[in-house]
Amino acid sequence: MCTVCGCGAGETKIEGEGHAHEHVHADGTVHSHPHGHQGEHEHEDAHAHGIGRDLDFGAGRARAHAPGLSQSRMVQIEQDILAKNNTYADANRRAFDERGIFALNLVSSPGSGKTTLLVKTIELLRDKVAIAVVEGDQQTSNDAERIRATGVPALQINTGKGCHLDGHMVGHAVERLKPAEGSLFLIENVGNLVCPAAFDLGEHHKVAILSVTEGEDKPLKYPDMFRAADVMLLNKCDLLPHLEFDADLAEANARRVNPDLTVFRVSATRGEGMSAWVDWIIAGLEAQRARRAESVDALKARIAELERQLAAR
Repeated sequence: MCTVCGCGAGETKIEGEGHAHEHVHADGTVHSHPHGHQGEHEHEDAHAHGIGRDLDFGAGRARAHAPGLSQSRMVQIEQDILAKNNTYADANRRAFDERGIFALNLVSSPGSGKTTLLVKTIELLRDKVAIAVVEGDQQTSNDAERIRATGVPALQINTGKGCHLDGHMVGHAVERLKPAEGSLFLIENVGNLVCPAAFDLGEHHKVAILSVTEGEDKPLKYPDMFRAADVMLLNKCDLLPHLEFDADLAEANARRVNPDLTVFRVSATRGEGMSAWVDWIIAGLEAQRARRAESVDALKARIAELERQLAAR
């Protein structure tokens, strides 16, 4: 994964800022890995293990491979990076919770219809709730422009060579967008079913999108993402009559990886199934607002109790 192979190294640019800065994952540091091909290659279970005629480079403790790095070193690098990212993600989540904001992280392969689905979701909800959107792509602000055309504020984050958003980037986006209390905060991650699975952004739920133009076995090929998600949207279902795609099998495969997965079958272009998805979002919003109200009420009660204690002295 990118936490160890270096594919996350690149220039991250947040739309509206005057410069791009080198950024690797959550802590903003840049690091490189040596490629020792002069007899210095370490063999601590770092090579592929054969399965019949196949090679499995994910069989070691790190579940990944990077030339010149031992499995133990890869594990340590990953733990260090993810720990730093989780600090930022936890801060984001606290900020969301304190303001009753419901945050969703939409993840998928490129071409699954994420942006179209996001636009349709916004169109169905914008008259009911305030919405702000973060768009993640390696380059261009095309998707943010599409979102802004709906009348909703959106901020583009370009990750350069990076293959995912992280908690630090999203924290900057929250500062810039200043989402309203009790609002919906939607994050469209970079199109990638591998690295975004490991990076918490502070969202309340990851939402994986699988289109019927992909294979039914995609959840089995990329289990980390579907295991990390709470919801799967099976998109482009209007194309099912024209494809040899078994929607029941795709859903069963997803539940083999994650039995607790909530699944919605939708068509973003036709609107089929979107009402159930929108109802789920509204329920999440209401629950988030209720939790915030309970926290505020509890805080007020505690303050009142302290004031009584002080008055009694």
